[in-house]
Amino acid sequence: MNNPIWIMTSAVKNLKQDEIIRKTKEVGAQGMELCVFRRDGSRKDHVATHLDYEQFGPDQAARLLDRCNKDGLRFSVGAYENLVGGDPEQRALNQNHLLRLIRIAALCGGDRNDVKVGTFVGYNHELGVQDRGFEKNLEEYVRVFKPIIKYAESLGVTIIYENCPMEGWRPATAPTTYNNLPATLAARKLMYALIPSRAHGETYDPSHDVWQNINPCDVLNASDMKRVHRIHVKGTRNLQTSARIHWGALYPMQTVDPKLAKKAGVPIPAHEWDRHHYEPVLPGFGGYDSMDWRAFLETVMNRGFNGPFVIENEGANSAHTGNLGATLQGFKATILNLAPVLWPLDPQAGYKFDASKLSPLAQAESKDIPLKTMADL
Repeated sequence: MNNPIWIMTSAVKNLKQDEIIRKTKEVGAQGMELCVFRRDGSRKDHVATHLDYEQFGPDQAARLLDRCNKDGLRFSVGAYENLVGGDPEQRALNQNHLLRLIRIAALCGGDRNDVKVGTFVGYNHELGVQDRGFEKNLEEYVRVFKPIIKYAESLGVTIIYENCPMEGWRPATAPTTYNNLPATLAARKLMYALIPSRAHGETYDPSHDVWQNINPCDVLNASDMKRVHRIHVKGTRNLQTSARIHWGALYPMQTVDPKLAKKAGVPIPAHEWDRHHYEPVLPGFGGYDSMDWRAFLETVMNRGFNGPFVIENEGANSAHTGNLGATLQGFKATILNLAPVLWPLDPQAGYKFDASKLSPLAQAESKDIPLKTMADL
């Protein structure tokens, strides 16, 4: 019982890397999932870029590893985009960016230093609307990701998918909200069966199952825990609204003509993320959420998970306020909420992470790794 707690740096997009390292230590965390989104990307909701991915080489890797060893911190990298669907030009850029991150992770020691690469898969809706559309998305996933995973495996790097459905990734008029292939346990199991390599796995975020009325403990008990490399910490408060009464909790709210909706007395989505009936929260900060965190944490620990718990701060009362102080308070409160289950009890300091159990990060690769593109693979 000594799991590290990290922060996901998407919540502090305006801070420089040195500032992020200082704030990570200030809130009491032991590491960071460094977000490295494309600077020219099409996403507007996540734009954090905390590594200079275009200039990154052995020297930059050595400096980052030395700094993290000095400060007792660990890290991974990630960017979350659509790699199998959407605009074809953006799709190709996203795929090549993922290859950049795999190279960066390899330069930083890859699996030797537990430096993973976080990503989405995305979804191809042109295929999805066809008969057997989900299965066709699985086939497209294999076509795109099989060479990527082979490349990662050759460099000693593991790719990990987050299970967010990205339910607001398309316009509010879109009929469905399934926009990321690994959003369900069934999909992830099928993906691993199609590509058996151990060089891919997952970051499990329980909040995405909670608003779908699924118990995350049941999901983990049905999962291959060797595939679970990170746990994202983010809560969900299921809202008991008029919209839930009218539309139910199985399907997303649909858009109709506003005048008709007003005449009928029917709520409709205010924007693309207002399709389901929940509010993102942080456990232990500002009130309850709809999840039994102690039961979940105990399930995770009983399943033998020894990796990092990464706080993804999307709290409406924390990171989404745009206030740095509230963002850091959310991180601190969440760490204190997790500590009694994840950390040993120190005779003087209370629940405290035992840093003496950490091994130093191995030295960076001294030899550069050539940059690859999908055309090369």
